[in-house]
This record gives sequence, C-alpha cells and structure tokens, in this order.
Amino acid sequence: MTATRRAVVTGASSGIGAATVRRLRADGWDVLATARRADRLEALAAQTGAQVLAADVTSEQDVAALVAHVRATGGVDAVVNNAGGALGQDTVADGDLEQWRAMYELNVLGTLRVTQGLLPLLRERGAGDVLVVTSTAAHDAYPGGAGYVGVKHAERMLATTLRWELVGEPIRVIEVAPGAVATEEFSLVRFGGDVQRAAKVYEGYQPLVADDIADAIAWTLSRPAHVNVDLMVVRPRAQANNTTIARTGV
Repeated sequence: MTATRRAVVTGASSGIGAATVRRLRADGWDVLATARRADRLEALAAQTGAQVLAADVTSEQDVAALVAHVRATGGVDAVVNNAGGALGQDTVADGDLEQWRAMYELNVLGTLRVTQGLLPLLRERGAGDVLVVTSTAAHDAYPGGAGYVGVKHAERMLATTLRWELVGEPIRVIEVAPGAVATEEFSLVRFGGDVQRAAKVYEGYQPLVADDIADAIAWTLSRPAHVNVDLMVVRPRAQANNTTIARTGV
C-alpha cells in the first residue's frame, strides 16, 4: 500500500496557494497550509481538512517554527513555494526602493528560507519535490515591471541552480510559471487597493484562474519519480507574451 504523501504549501491563504491546497487534498494528499493570515487558514482547514500553521516566510523565526512543526508532525514529501507577489508598476526611474526590497524579501528570500529549512527533511524522507511558483515575469521583461521581473528572475535562478546542485539526488525541482491569472488579490495588492486599475488587467479576454495553476502544480507532482518537469509556463490562450494580449471590446 502506497503511503499518503504530504505537501507544505506556502502563501496558502488565498489565490493559487489556497487552490493548490484544495486540489492536493482532493487528490488524496496530506497538506500543511501556511500563510500569515490565521483566520483564512482556519477557514481553509474547515473546508478541506488540511492542517494549517500561520507563518510569515519573511521571518526567520516563523520559518524555523514551521520547519520544527513539519518535523514533529510527520515530515514532508513536497514543498510548494507559492508565497510571493508584486508591488507597484513604476518605471525604473521612479521605482520605490522599499517596494523592491519587500518584493525581494518575500519572493526570493522567503523561498530561500523555506527551501533551506525543509530540504533536510526531504533528504531524510529519501526523496521529494521542491516546486517553485514563479511567473512569466521570470522569463521576460515589460515596461513598469522591473522590480517584479527582477525578483522573479532571481527566484527562477534559485530553482534552476538548486536543480543543478541536487543532480544525482532523488529530489525533483520544478518551476511553474503562470501568466495572467485573475485572483482576488494579486493585482489589487500590486496597485495598492485600486479596484478599478486591478480590474483593467483582466478586461477583454479570459484570464487564467487559480484552479488552472493548481491543476498544473498537481500534475507535475503526480509524475512518476524519474520524471522532472523542469519548467511549465502556463498562459491564457489570449496572452502571447507579457505585453501582448488579444483583448476585445476594450
């Protein structure tokens, strides 16, 4: 009988993270969902039966507590580094240094902290997966996006380098890079709560939704152990690249 696999999903309180928790639970995984907002995590736990632990990936103390909790409660088979986000869309000339720092701390150093903390547990397990949710911003640039593009490129290089460093070990490193995904918070947070500006990002075409990316994540994790999906780029059909989207009626 095959043992139930266990995943840790960061950024699980909304959007792609919450959708991934729901999907993995539906597929029979044990899941530990983590994010900053405990109330949302509790609601997700009630809905899915997932285990939850509030933690901020930008806090060394919180990540240490997360790692200790994972170790004490059964270890881990897959780490889904989903916590991240964009702040602002200023030009390089006008970029907000604090926003750039905050994005680097969350997207890059947050992924690094969690990966460093849980990698020894994957090794103890004898096999496992490190999955990093980046963005198509990790693969190309666009005007006004240098801050987010820069941190996502760094996160992509973290994953790529880790894959090369782990060659020969039974640990897969997977990158899933979404294009335009309409979630309840991504663009709203990016534009400081400006509802109209956030809505315009998704006008005139059918964007992806969080469940589309959760489906991709679940598929990559379900491949036979000898198969590594190095990179999966997932865009809406209407999106050719970061700046070219076929919109109607706009």
